[in-house]
Formats: sequence, structure tokens, C-alpha cells
Amino acid sequence: MSVTIRDVAQRAGVSKATVSKVLNDSYSISQATKDRVQAVIQELGYSPNRRAQSFATGKTRNILFLARMEHGVGFSNPHLFEILAGAENALSRKGYGLILRQSTPQELIERYTELLCSEYVDGAILHASVVDKVVARALMAAPLPYIVVGMPDFANQLCWIDTNNSVAGQIAATHLLAKGRDRLAFIGGPKEDAISTHRLSGFLDRLEVNPPAGYIRSGDPTRDGGYTAAQALMAMPAPPNGIVCANQYIAYGCVQALKDAQKAIPRDVAVLTFDDFPFSRVLDPPLTVVDLDMYDMGEQAAKIVLRRIRRPQLLVQSQTTLPSLIERASTAAE
Repeated sequence: MSVTIRDVAQRAGVSKATVSKVLNDSYSISQATKDRVQAVIQELGYSPNRRAQSFATGKTRNILFLARMEHGVGFSNPHLFEILAGAENALSRKGYGLILRQSTPQELIERYTELLCSEYVDGAILHASVVDKVVARALMAAPLPYIVVGMPDFANQLCWIDTNNSVAGQIAATHLLAKGRDRLAFIGGPKEDAISTHRLSGFLDRLEVNPPAGYIRSGDPTRDGGYTAAQALMAMPAPPNGIVCANQYIAYGCVQALKDAQKAIPRDVAVLTFDDFPFSRVLDPPLTVVDLDMYDMGEQAAKIVLRRIRRPQLLVQSQTTLPSLIERASTAAE
């Protein structure tokens, strides 16, 4: 005979209503009670009838995840899948499912009713790649609780969560300065790239004087862009002895350019970049990185959207998931 909610309530010494609230992660139930009821659920092997729960509560227990997913997105935006994995893990622990949908800002507006006024999901997590000013206005008017992963690059009143890229830039510069590198350059993406801009801002904050003219390079955030920028840096009368690259594609090109210029890494030039994939561990030498925990970002986003389901008026604009340094041979003392 299958275990019922009544069995759980009796074993835990609470009412059926309390068990139901625990299953729905109600904020009105103390953590101690939640822990006791969850322990009994595990002990008895109770599995709630989610279809019946949805019918009774009017909740679907599904969360929509919207992101741009063009061909090759695994290489152009490897963060996305770490965010997805973190969000799914946090949601599944609370009995929620994750529905993944491809979109662009324009498609999101064209399908506004289907996506943002849906009766088939209880909330939404939106990657910043699908959010522009038009989408922002639609989100403010939509009834669906949501969270944007990534700080939009325009003034807004949206709910969003992001890592602190300015702090990441500070960590990068601090590390190279501690290694005795006194001529630091930065290779970034285009000026409209908000992530690169924030990393550069943090980098400059840690320098006592502004870098020499030409030490700050911006352009195509690709291997070719990194190669061209590093070539130009090495051709300067006093080339840098430390380079921070805004992403790993730039760093890949930078390393190739340094080798072609017969510069030894790290003896002649130390190289540091951000994130721990896809190239940092396989390049020769392996790259020191300021790592950003995107899995944790996904978990935090899921927790926030569940909080907003319970408290729709909750406004969240926060930078979380502080970066950490992983030192490898590209900056190590020889």
C-alpha cells in the first residue's frame, strides 16, 4: 500500500496542511519543521502526486528558462549550460521542473502572451541575451514572476542577478602586481561589451597610475582579435610584462601571438584571463584564471524566482557569486 500524506503527517506529528506547505516550500513554516517533515518523507519514501497538487493549488511547478541558443552557442556562450545545470539542480530539489525554450528579444515580444503570460509555468528565468529595453518594459507589465541572469546594460527596474565582473578585474590586476609585473596591459572586447567593460574598470581601479597609451586594447572578442592586439602590444617600444585578457578566446589568440613573437610565458609576459573553460587548462602553458562560478549563479537564480513566486513584490538587483583566483603556470614564478 502506497504511503499517503496522512502517513507523513502522523509520523511527523503535524497536520496534513503543514505537510502540504512543506512540500510547497511555504515561508510560513519554520526550517526546523521543514527538516523534520522532509526527514519523514525520506524515511517513508513518500512521493507526492504532483498532478493532483497542481490541480489543487493552481500551480504547475514548472519554471521556464529563456535564452538565445543559436548553432554553436556551446562555444560562443559556454556559461549558459553551467547556469542551466545549476538552476535545474536547485529547482528539482524543490520539486520543480525546468522548461528550456530558445528565443531572441524580438521573438519574445512576438510571443508575449505565450511566454510571459503563460498558464503552463509558475515563473521564468531569462538569460540577459534575450532582454533588451522593449523586453524590459514587457517584463514589468507581465504577471509572471521572473529573474534575469546577467545585469542588463541599460538603466532598468528589472529583477536581475549577476557576478561582480568589476571585482574579477580587480583580482586579476592584484595577482599580476603581486607577481612583480609592473607594466600591465588589458585586451578586451568592443566598448559596448558590458562584461569586458566592467572587468576593465576593476583592472584600472587596482593600478596606481594609468597604463601607458596603447596598453588598453579593445576590439573583436575572438582568437583573431586577441592575436592582433597582442601583436600590437609586443611591437611597442616598452611592451607589457603582464597581460589580462577579457575572455578565453582573446587569451587563446594572445598566447599564439606571444609564441610567434618568441616571448616566453610567463618569463617575458604573464598572461591571465577569466573563467575556467574552454581553453585555460589545455593551452601551453595552462592559464591562470579568475574563475566565475556560473553553476552557483544558476542555483541562486532558481532560488530567487521561487522566492518571487511566494512574494511577487520582491525586487532583487544583486551581484553575487564572487570570483576566485586559480593560479597556473602562465603567471607562476619561474
